[in-house]
Amino acid sequence: MDANELLIWARGPGFDIALTIFVVGMLLRLLEVLALGKKPDLSAPRGSGPEGAVRTLIARTLPRKTVFDKEPLRIINGYVLHIGFFIVLFLYGPHIAFFESFLGFGWPALPSGIVDAISAITILSLIAALVFRMNNNVMRFLSTPGDYIAWAVTLLPVLTGYLAYNHLLLPYTLMLALHLLSVELLLVVAPFTKLTHMFSFAMARWYQGYQAGRRGVES
Repeated sequence: MDANELLIWARGPGFDIALTIFVVGMLLRLLEVLALGKKPDLSAPRGSGPEGAVRTLIARTLPRKTVFDKEPLRIINGYVLHIGFFIVLFLYGPHIAFFESFLGFGWPALPSGIVDAISAITILSLIAALVFRMNNNVMRFLSTPGDYIAWAVTLLPVLTGYLAYNHLLLPYTLMLALHLLSVELLLVVAPFTKLTHMFSFAMARWYQGYQAGRRGVES
């Protein structure tokens, strides 16, 4: 299979297979969480559950001062990583055109040069995240193979996309095919790793905040 055939397969059957696994896998994981249920709270409410949920969603988005004071660089890098990945995924013109083909609508894109620079920053941020993990005794001890797999499959789409855009390392067609395949690898792996947090984190924080708010305490 040459580069053109690989690109055609990645754009067609490969993507369809990966997207199906991603959607079905994520739905199953979320259904597993919902199926756990919870015991009915028979106590009288002492506060507002929805207010507590919203408060927790906002508060948990910001770093705790005690943690930030100890590891400011790691915390800042986490924001850089997530914001950078979001911008590259959702504000790059060709990506927006792809989403528009599914959703039927698009949105303004950032200039390609800016997205390219942010891609480079995001790659460096991902590498820094691995360095922080490896140099933190607690994080390194708690890390599992799944954590490193999640890191790798997150890095590869950004790295290969950067290389393809800048026509580096390999011929453009082959690098573009590898970029698409790395995206599909991320889609396949995500439902079976901690990358499920892209959806489950909001549910978890809402639930914790709701319960705390109903009881009149801070989560």
